[in-house]
Amino acid sequence: MSETAVAELPRDFDGLRALILGQRESLPKRIAQIAAYALDNPDEIAFGTAASIAISAGVQPSTLIRFAQHLGFDGFTSLQGVFRERLRERNSSYEERLNTLRADEGTAGNHRILDGFLTASRKSLDVMGRSLDEGTLDRAIEMLAGAETLYILARRRSYPVASYLAYALGKLGVRYQLVESAAGLDPEMIAFATPKDAALVISFSPYAAATIEDARGLAERGVPVIAITDSAFSPLASTARLWFEVAEADFGGFRTLSSTMALAMALAVGIGEARRAPRGRRRRSRE
Repeated sequence: MSETAVAELPRDFDGLRALILGQRESLPKRIAQIAAYALDNPDEIAFGTAASIAISAGVQPSTLIRFAQHLGFDGFTSLQGVFRERLRERNSSYEERLNTLRADEGTAGNHRILDGFLTASRKSLDVMGRSLDEGTLDRAIEMLAGAETLYILARRRSYPVASYLAYALGKLGVRYQLVESAAGLDPEMIAFATPKDAALVISFSPYAAATIEDARGLAERGVPVIAITDSAFSPLASTARLWFEVAEADFGGFRTLSSTMALAMALAVGIGEARRAPRGRRRRSRE
């Protein structure tokens, strides 16, 4: 029998993720550990055996069964099926996704695609408007504005946000370092960061391993890290001094960046405004 009452089992990975996040505060320690591992490493859950997953997650195989039953599944194999279905959906080619989106032909089909992304964007923005903690936003801006140099780290899907931040901060006269290098000099760039600086790190599941590693290295050296990520189970959430949870809606498997970009714009402008304050006030806010 399930350890918790679940009215209906999630039909897909997004539903499962929402169920796990909704229970994250009440999960027992070991179940929370495997839950975090599952959300961070969904491919491993889909492909691995119970024994290999347990070793990687640092738990006993029996914990996997307890985890599945806690969520309402009759066993780990049933839960694993949701992760495998996610792979089937994700590994469908972009051509297949486009064929699905273009069910209607001509102008009407194109308009439907645009309307789908606009609807997803509005949903994402509405969720952020309701859930963003103003105190966290204020503290993050104070911390970032007080930095001597602001390091920006993001890769893959998150990179457009970092690129915009670099552009906006440059226009606002804020000293920054966008950590990117065709020559592979990212570690050398990051090595210059000190506790007088700050880092703004952006990554969403599946998290960029290099971004996570860089963020941990910065935090270990005392550099304040502010993160934009998608889950309390994100490895960035445990590394950062402050972090923002951003859940982007999708249309046809394609996720928007509307909420993330809006948050980035607010941070950039907020930093610019804060740096116009008297120097003494900025020093006090950093302390």
